[in-house]
Amino acid sequence: MSRVAAHPMTFSHLTLSISETSQVGEARRLARRLATEAQLDETTSGRVAIVATELATNLARYAPGGELLMRAMGESGRSGIELLSIDRGPGMPEVRRCLEDGYSSGGSAGTGLGAIHRLSTEFDIHSTHPGGTVVLARVGPASHGERSSAAFRWGFVTGLAPRETECGDTWRLEERDGNLRLLIADGLGHGPLAATAAGVAAGVFDEDDGTTPLGELVATAHRRMRATRGAALALAHIESAAGMVRFVGVGNIAGSIRALGNSTSQGLMSHNGTVGAEMRKVQQLDYPWTDDSLLIMHSDGLQTRWSLDAYPGLLHRHPAVIAGVLYRDFRRERDDVTVAIVRQIRPQSSRSP
Repeated sequence: MSRVAAHPMTFSHLTLSISETSQVGEARRLARRLATEAQLDETTSGRVAIVATELATNLARYAPGGELLMRAMGESGRSGIELLSIDRGPGMPEVRRCLEDGYSSGGSAGTGLGAIHRLSTEFDIHSTHPGGTVVLARVGPASHGERSSAAFRWGFVTGLAPRETECGDTWRLEERDGNLRLLIADGLGHGPLAATAAGVAAGVFDEDDGTTPLGELVATAHRRMRATRGAALALAHIESAAGMVRFVGVGNIAGSIRALGNSTSQGLMSHNGTVGAEMRKVQQLDYPWTDDSLLIMHSDGLQTRWSLDAYPGLLHRHPAVIAGVLYRDFRRERDDVTVAIVRQIRPQSSRSP
C-alpha cells in the first residue's frame, strides 16, 4: 500500500513582518535554523537561506509590512522548507518579466525572483497591480520533488492569534492510494488550552489507519476531548476514483468545493456543537468531486465573505498561493486561523507563472 503523508514538524508557520532591510538577516538566520532542525544537508540549507534572503529583501524594498511565513515540511521536516511571501504592496504588472534575470523595477540587479525560482523545488506566484503579491517557494533536497505517487497538491496557512505563543488551530493531511484525508481542528478560544484541545483531535487522526469512517473518528475525538475545552472539527475524505468527497463537520469550520469551469461553489455542511463538550449530531455527507475540483476549508479565523473570482487567474495557481491570498485579505486579526486548499494533480494542469 503506497502512502504519501504530510505531517510537518511545524503545523503553524513562523511569521516575520518585514518592514526594513535590517530584518533580512533575521529572516536568513531563522530559515537556516529551520533547515538545520529539519536535518537538511548543507547544500539544501544554503539554498533555503538564499531564498529567504531574496524574499525578505523584496519585501523590504517594494512592500514594507509584508509577511514572510516559514515552516518545515514532511515527516521530520526532511522534505524541505516552505517559504511564503505575502504582501499588499504595489504588485507586479508583468510577472513573467519580473522572473527574468536583469529585469528590475527598483534599480536592483534584478536577479531576485529568477534566483528564487531556480533554487526552489516548487515555485509559484500570484500578483495583481495594484493589490499585492504572494510568492511560494518550497526548497528541498535536489532529489526531492513532487512525488510520483502523489495524486494531490495542497497548501495550508496557519497563523496565531495576537500575543499568543501556541496556535489553537491545527491540521492533518494524509494521502493513500489516490485518496486523501484532511482534518482541521479549532480549539475553543485561543492559546495553550485551545492548542491542547485541537491536539487531542489531531492525535485521533494520527492513530488511524485511514479506514475508520469519519463519523467514528469524530465520536472518538469527542470522548477523548471531554477533559479539554473542546473544539470545532471537520474531516474530509476525497475518493478520486469514486468521484466523491465525504465530509463531517461539527462547529464553525467552513468548507466548499469549487470546480475550475464553474462559477459557483458547493458549500459543505457542518452541524452545530463543540466536539468534547456538546455534540448533538454527527452526519457524514457526500459531495461530487472531479479532477478539476478545488477543496477549500478554513477555521473561523477567516471571514466567510470572500470570492476567488475577484482575483483573475488565482484559481489556477498553487493551492498554497491561493491560501496565502485568502489569509492576507480575509483574516480576522484577533483569532487563530487555518486555511487549507487541496486540488488533484492533472498532467495537463502544470502552468507557468
